[in-house]
Amino acid sequence: MRKNLLFTATLAGALLSGCATQSSNTFQAFQPEDLNALVKSGKLVQKTNNFFVVNDSSSSMSRTYLNSADYSGTKLDVEKNLLNKFNKSIPSIPLTSGLLSFGYGPCLSWNSTHLNQAVQNYTPAGFDSAIASLNCSSGGTPLATALTESGHDISNAAGNIALIVLSDGIEEFSPAPAAEALKAQYGDRLCIYTVWVGNDNDAAGQATLQQISDASACGFSTTADSIKDAHGMSEFVKNVFFKAGTPAVVADCSKLDDDKDGVNNCADKCPDTPKGAIVDRDGCWAFRGLLFDFDKANVKSKYDPLIQNAVEVMKLNPGLTVEIQGHTDSYGTDAYNQKLSERRANAVKAELIKQGVDGKRLTAAGFGESKPVDTNDTDEGRAYNRRVEYKRTDK
Repeated sequence: MRKNLLFTATLAGALLSGCATQSSNTFQAFQPEDLNALVKSGKLVQKTNNFFVVNDSSSSMSRTYLNSADYSGTKLDVEKNLLNKFNKSIPSIPLTSGLLSFGYGPCLSWNSTHLNQAVQNYTPAGFDSAIASLNCSSGGTPLATALTESGHDISNAAGNIALIVLSDGIEEFSPAPAAEALKAQYGDRLCIYTVWVGNDNDAAGQATLQQISDASACGFSTTADSIKDAHGMSEFVKNVFFKAGTPAVVADCSKLDDDKDGVNNCADKCPDTPKGAIVDRDGCWAFRGLLFDFDKANVKSKYDPLIQNAVEVMKLNPGLTVEIQGHTDSYGTDAYNQKLSERRANAVKAELIKQGVDGKRLTAAGFGESKPVDTNDTDEGRAYNRRVEYKRTDK
């Protein structure tokens, strides 16, 4: 009799714990869709601040996954692959994350649940470590207990919460009441999303997971097959974390002239021109063309109006400081052109000081032929490159 009792107890323990089956940390190659541009444009607006994954690590997840030729290995391996893809698909938004596994036996330290990652600031690397910690599956399937436990684990989460359940849905007891209690506890802050990772003979479990997501009113149920590729996972991530937004209307730059220099923003290469400056076709405050003849640095008297304009601009903008930048075309050696550009910049600086501008507001620099703004293959292009530009240094 005693031997029979011992055999019965041993058999019951084995059925409860199941045989622990190790999982793989080798994941499928995966290139996610990049959602960052949609977030930055305002087309996606974040609605969820926290996500908490409840992962089935019971013995039923040790069975080979048969419902897709894209996966090999156990159902637990598929769960981990999906979580890896999910992790890679989340754009750069502020989140907290956590992960709880459920089952029984050695994989969960002989408890019904195991907290693989407490709720913490989300990082892809941190959550990747949590996924890797799902190292085996064993025991029964206490999903109801896991849902109740997750209610304690997310108690300090601020904002809206996505509870994501991955399972084959094969449960001993209905977890729906636990899901309903969780929803009552957190109200509109909580949405439950379920992912069915099951085979054809697990079809009843899919209905169970649907009941759980229905309990939250704002969640939904999906399948491993639906989110296995980049587009499917991207849609899942969008639905969990975002709502549709209205992008800000981008003004037509060709109709704007922010610095009011007469050159529209699209064409303006110098968008911070000071008030009153006479600019060239690029919107830059500069002396160009015939101001400097070939191999010359003297400021011709015919360009006195441009010098006078610079003096007036300095008066109109008392806080303005300027670097006078000299440039040449490509004729001559680099060394010679460097010296020539410095002579041109200093010639303009001297003329401005002569006209009453405080020299402390002016600096001079030469750039030789290093910064052409037009071709050096034509007379017109070379003339445009022989120039002195004013670059404001007060901003």
